[in-house]
Amino acid sequence: MLLRQLEYLTALARERHFARAAEACYVSQPSLSAGIRTLERELKVMIVRRGRRFEGFTPEGERVVMWARRILAERDALCDDLAAMDGGLTGVLRVGAIPTALTAAQLLTTPFFDQHRQVRLSLESVSSREMVHRLAEFDLDVGMSYVDGEPLGNVRTVPLYRERYLLLTPQDGELADRDRVGWAEVAGVPLCLLSPVMQNRRILDRNFADAGVSVSPYVETDTVSALYSHLGTQRWSSVIAHAWLGLFGVPEGMRLVPIERPARNHHVGLVLADRDPGLSLVRALVDVAHRVDMGAALDDILRKYLHRL
Repeated sequence: MLLRQLEYLTALARERHFARAAEACYVSQPSLSAGIRTLERELKVMIVRRGRRFEGFTPEGERVVMWARRILAERDALCDDLAAMDGGLTGVLRVGAIPTALTAAQLLTTPFFDQHRQVRLSLESVSSREMVHRLAEFDLDVGMSYVDGEPLGNVRTVPLYRERYLLLTPQDGELADRDRVGWAEVAGVPLCLLSPVMQNRRILDRNFADAGVSVSPYVETDTVSALYSHLGTQRWSSVIAHAWLGLFGVPEGMRLVPIERPARNHHVGLVLADRDPGLSLVRALVDVAHRVDMGAALDDILRKYLHRL
């Protein structure tokens, strides 16, 4: 069995198309197909359901794909460890973050790069559920998500900061002159919120429910940037996380009002696959996370905005 054959197989699992998988591996399609057939003969099982096009994997094939990802990840971890011993960390750290945490990611990645200048970063937006799945399939190295909210399964977590919520409302809005507002009051103003597919929204819905109310937003979206673009019209209010302020701030004509602390506060943190020894790159990121106080940095940003009121 050759590692190259396993690379062909995982590429096919990722692309779900023979030609695209071959292109991703920089080989011809016949070469990729021949490599996978050789693997089938050696393992004495049929791996791929074949027709005029790719039709998926057999049950045995699904199991082989799982092991192929694991073997290749262990190969990468070995090379990573040896490179670190030889003179410092190199390679690509693949990070998946929920959209509501992306705005704060640079508070962690910047000091990480200051210490490990030869490392490159792949940072992408993923849902919390997709994140756990891709960590298990060795398609991500580490995630950033809520770590004490919905179940994450068999993972390790490193808390980074506790999320705080604020009302962002037009300066002439009915709650704009308040020093603090309750969740039931917030439910009574025209709202623009993230959509229910986002864990942030599900957390907010539970906070509203704890206050005995529910909300029907005028606008729902699955991106923070689209939410802010609507808030810029000064027609709606929103409940924002304080971690968004560093990037998006407070739009002109809007006012920031703290909301009473809910019964349940949630931490955003790192999510790691539960395996040892793990990648050196991931261990290095965790070391930085233990030294960097992201919570304090975000609180400083929040205080600056509240001080301007």
